[in-house]
Amino acid sequence: MSGFTFSAGNAAKLLSAPLYALGALATRLTPRNARLWVFGCGSGLGEGALELARHVARADPKARVVWLGRDEAEVEAARARGLQAARRASWRGLRATLRAGVIVITHGFGDVNRFAVRGAFIVQLWHGIPLKRIQLDASATFDSPLPLEGLLRRLYRLAGRNISLMPAAGNISAERLRSAFGLPAERVVVTGDPRDDVLCRGTAAEREFAARALLAPLLTSQTAGATGTAQHERGVRLVLHAPTWRDGEPDPVLPTDSEWAAIDAWLERTGSVLLLRPHPHSVGEYAEAATRSPRVALVDSEAISDVNTVLAAVDVLITDYSSIAFDFALTGRPILFLAPDLERYSQTRGLYEEYHDFSGGMEASDWAALLDLLERFDRDPATRRLLRDHSERLATRHHAYRDGRNTDRVYDAIVQRLPERSRGRA
Repeated sequence: MSGFTFSAGNAAKLLSAPLYALGALATRLTPRNARLWVFGCGSGLGEGALELARHVARADPKARVVWLGRDEAEVEAARARGLQAARRASWRGLRATLRAGVIVITHGFGDVNRFAVRGAFIVQLWHGIPLKRIQLDASATFDSPLPLEGLLRRLYRLAGRNISLMPAAGNISAERLRSAFGLPAERVVVTGDPRDDVLCRGTAAEREFAARALLAPLLTSQTAGATGTAQHERGVRLVLHAPTWRDGEPDPVLPTDSEWAAIDAWLERTGSVLLLRPHPHSVGEYAEAATRSPRVALVDSEAISDVNTVLAAVDVLITDYSSIAFDFALTGRPILFLAPDLERYSQTRGLYEEYHDFSGGMEASDWAALLDLLERFDRDPATRRLLRDHSERLATRHHAYRDGRNTDRVYDAIVQRLPERSRGRA
């Protein structure tokens, strides 16, 4: 079970009220530098924040780009990419956040120094197209040890007002994000999502080669000897299982012992490798599972911070309610849906659309049914066609752009909206 819950997170925020007050005072006393761009990402070095940070550094030589990481390992990784970097919880992280003219985040204000964001031009990239309800649209957001839903809702709405720009992948995503964050229409702009550019740039062969190269060290260390072929090379089918977080509750798609035995038998029979990508809050539930078979590898956010960078290597995706399905749809490859708790999850967390529209109506309720669907995919051309057609429908419906230039459009949208008096000011 995950160690994080909305209830604990909200309690921590309420207890930090004095720090928020001090931070608000500090932002009033500290002038912001329009040339200073500060970036952070809740899942580590990657996603749209890294794409945009590198773009800003190339596009504006006068800009100072600083990455704020949660630990020294992330800071060093950012520096290795040529970025200035500091820990977000350090004095340097606080000072950079206080002085930044532009702040770019992917999850929340805690991606940088949450107490010093007021007054900056804040770009909330978010981390995918939402299927499950989020923020103001999800009752789970306001879980608390005390009956404080009304207060928490007001605080979340007030926090959302600090967001200056929120890019969206397409019109459907834009509508959901406006509702979830309580933003006016003009602040949510359809530009495409920078995190998806890696799935659209270059040729399909180039993308796959780059993605398999990223996976190579991980698969070599975790799956050595499973087959006569290096697991990252073409010819070995890679199946990615990426379940979503259950808001701190146990994950019902975690296989039982008998299900693991059936999965391993299928992997052996078909020459496949199963990559496990649990949500960062749920890694502990899957870490032991990766040791069960030489054909199973854990690809968590510590190993690969940005999963989109390796999606082009994946042949089949298995997921439930995760927004990774929308990203993976850009590859045109099949997506299989495993949702044993569909009724409960739909009622408790809530979804923005009917699940059958999201899944194409071919979701499985347990691993036996999912393995049967994989068997049908292998032997039945009609099933293969149905699954691939559904991926294309998801991509067409949810992505306004597939040209690999989403980051360019986001940068242009930011520059166009920066206050005139601050443009070019050192």
